[in-house]
Amino acid sequence: MRVLVLFAHPVETSFHAALHLAMVGALRRAGHEVDDCDLYAEGFDPVLSREERLRYHDLATNRQAVEADVDRLLRAEALVIMAPVWNFGFPAILKGFFDRVMLPGVSFRMVDGRARPNLQHIRSLTAVVSYGGTRWASALMGDPPRKLVRRWLRGMIRPWSPVRYLALYGMNRATEADRDAFLAKVVQAADRL
Repeated sequence: MRVLVLFAHPVETSFHAALHLAMVGALRRAGHEVDDCDLYAEGFDPVLSREERLRYHDLATNRQAVEADVDRLLRAEALVIMAPVWNFGFPAILKGFFDRVMLPGVSFRMVDGRARPNLQHIRSLTAVVSYGGTRWASALMGDPPRKLVRRWLRGMIRPWSPVRYLALYGMNRATEADRDAFLAKVVQAADRL
């Protein structure tokens, strides 16, 4: 399976970087073709420009600024998102990827004024996230990243595809044993893709 891994963490020595390396390695060992997109290392520009927004609904021109990223997404059969949760949301670089690449004609198409899913080629979605705070604190805030993955992104891919949301809550107080157990869970998820 062709897997697009979207990784969003600026520090190469972080725990999330270790999760990323473990996931990519496990996917490759399982025989998957991995397109490893490290948004920070690749210098992805998350800012939606005025011109891009003006062309947003023009299917003939809306991909111009992000054509290579669109092509990567359209080639994928599985999508793996790996990012920390900061201030109850994904890092700005990942949010910018969604804003700039998940375009009309790419992730959805307009039919009679309504958005219809257009990523039917993606048949597996996995998110690997870490939260500094507790699950309780995230729930009180509505846990926007979980909803984005389990509702918004799920609604764009092939119906009934598996969607996994692996979250390590309380990262600020996690022990080495907690981190090791979560790392093992991430590797197992790669095996079940």
